[in-house]
Amino acid sequence: MIKITFPDGGVREFEKGVTGAEIAKSISARLAGEVLAIKVNGQVCDLMRPIEEDAEIKLFKWDDTEGKQAFWHSSSHLMAEALQSLFPKVKFGIGPSIENGFYYDVDLGDHTLTEADLSAIEAKMTEFARQKQQFLRREVSKAEALDTYTKKDDQYKVELINDLQDGTISFYTNGEFTDLCRGPHIPNTEIVKAIKLTSIAGAYWRGNEKNKMLTRIYGITFPQKKLLDEYLVMMEEAKKRDHRKVGKELELFTFSQRVGQGLPLWLPKGAALRERLENFLRNLQRKSGYDQVITPHIGQKELYVTSGHYAKYGADSFKPIFTPQEGEEFLLKPMNCPHHCEIYRSKPRSYRDLPLRLAEFGTVYRYEQSGELHGLTRVRGFTQDDAHIFCRPDQLKEEFCKVIDIVLYIFRILHFNDYTAQISLRDPDNKEKYIGSDENWEKAESAIIEAAAEKGLKTIAVKGEAAFYGPKLDFMVRDAIGRKWQLGTIQVDYNLPERFELEYIGADDKRHRPVMIHRAPFGSMERFVAVLIEHTGGKFPLWLIPEQAVVLPVSEKFEEYANKVVAELNEADVRTEIDARNETIGKRIRENELKRIPYLLIVGEKEEQSGTVAVRRQGEGDQGCLTIAEFAETIKREVNKEIV
Repeated sequence: MIKITFPDGGVREFEKGVTGAEIAKSISARLAGEVLAIKVNGQVCDLMRPIEEDAEIKLFKWDDTEGKQAFWHSSSHLMAEALQSLFPKVKFGIGPSIENGFYYDVDLGDHTLTEADLSAIEAKMTEFARQKQQFLRREVSKAEALDTYTKKDDQYKVELINDLQDGTISFYTNGEFTDLCRGPHIPNTEIVKAIKLTSIAGAYWRGNEKNKMLTRIYGITFPQKKLLDEYLVMMEEAKKRDHRKVGKELELFTFSQRVGQGLPLWLPKGAALRERLENFLRNLQRKSGYDQVITPHIGQKELYVTSGHYAKYGADSFKPIFTPQEGEEFLLKPMNCPHHCEIYRSKPRSYRDLPLRLAEFGTVYRYEQSGELHGLTRVRGFTQDDAHIFCRPDQLKEEFCKVIDIVLYIFRILHFNDYTAQISLRDPDNKEKYIGSDENWEKAESAIIEAAAEKGLKTIAVKGEAAFYGPKLDFMVRDAIGRKWQLGTIQVDYNLPERFELEYIGADDKRHRPVMIHRAPFGSMERFVAVLIEHTGGKFPLWLIPEQAVVLPVSEKFEEYANKVVAELNEADVRTEIDARNETIGKRIRENELKRIPYLLIVGEKEEQSGTVAVRRQGEGDQGCLTIAEFAETIKREVNKEIV
């Protein structure tokens, strides 16, 4: 017999070799029908895998992230089986689950996939799903795995197998399809009740532009058709909110092939919106004791070698900049923190000087692959709302908590009310990915866990998501239509202070090493604006929106008065423009409402004589007449209410 410990601490004995499916069935038949995967001693597994020793377990259903991942990864195999049936010569790359659904990268030879093909693939997937195919696992030697895919002439799988260690390789079979895979998978295909292949894209094999471009097929599946219907409605709403579409409509930003891919150009309205966001945070930081600094866009290569960024980001950086001076080599900066470390080192520091909080809206550069670029969310040049706090170890938790307060204040003001704090830890089985001692990592991880608990945050811990120099607290936000985004990050770092030999003189007159907190509540201005556009659909809060009001004269006769209204409102800090185009008043009202202008001010003979404006509120219609001063006061009250 073996002892099985449940999440609530309860312990039951089962026969050695019991499966997750049998454990679920022993609890209730209903649970057995709902459970999709199981975690055994920290590893997510198939429900049919035998448990051979005492174990702590957790069962996952559809509502659990791990349950969805197993469901969608299994669906990628189901799609691959359909592809193999329809295109027998297809070769397969990788087919993981993603945040919403799955994809598979495939080589279809000379065949170019069309929308008609997607319908045929969906139909074949549905046919195989109804066959209730089991996902059968088989462990194989490296030699057998290489032989299998060499005979299939599938160079992609051969390349993947060459990177694996013997004794760690497994195959999964469902129906007539067998794939190199470590799992886990759902019990059988019948659980998949609703299927939708959503898009086709190109993807270089292993993300390398020097490799062949494969066809990436995206899809999503559900255990109930109702869930698919709800998802498709959400996707239609997402198209309306797409920041690239809305940003163009509102004239916020653009891109130019001559400037370069992934390098956004901020238009006047977008620049003004971004400036207000920056000023909002600058004011908040000033009140919280931050000092603003400015650093160059480039630095000597040696700076990033010292910090470790060259080793970690060198492959994703732009090519070095060589000067006429022999041996002199610069890089576009990939991160701001090395520069801030040098500011700290610019003079001796005492324990009385700490904490030192340095803030900068610093632009950094990464050479993202062209296929990965996406509007403002994935760019090659972006500005971080960066700050680095240098503090004593005894100040660490208090400073970390203060940063949490800033992040939560920003979320409240911008109505990001649904969020989870993700504690991103290093992978204990892959420590070579990180720099620094085990002792420093343990101290840093403990500080984050304690601070998050003290602030009462709803948290999840994820191994392997830490930055290379330290663990972090990432805020995962759900937007207005339920999509999840990572916004805001706080990181604890004992390692860069060591690499840069940062010191302060303590109360004992001895030299000590400060701790460093990396902090970016917005993350990057580009990505944050993109998320904000999609969250609000372009209907920004009144304090932030580029145009708070537009004045519409009913005819040319009243343009002079309309311009007077615009001038007085702008003087009163109400951002106002005039729309005096030679179009009907009805058409101008409709078009400005489509531009998401909060207030439309109609002026004609009556308004001119009385010194008033007829007010229309976005989505609410006529609000009556107000004097110019009364309207300005209305805007002021509304803005003050938004940012308190």
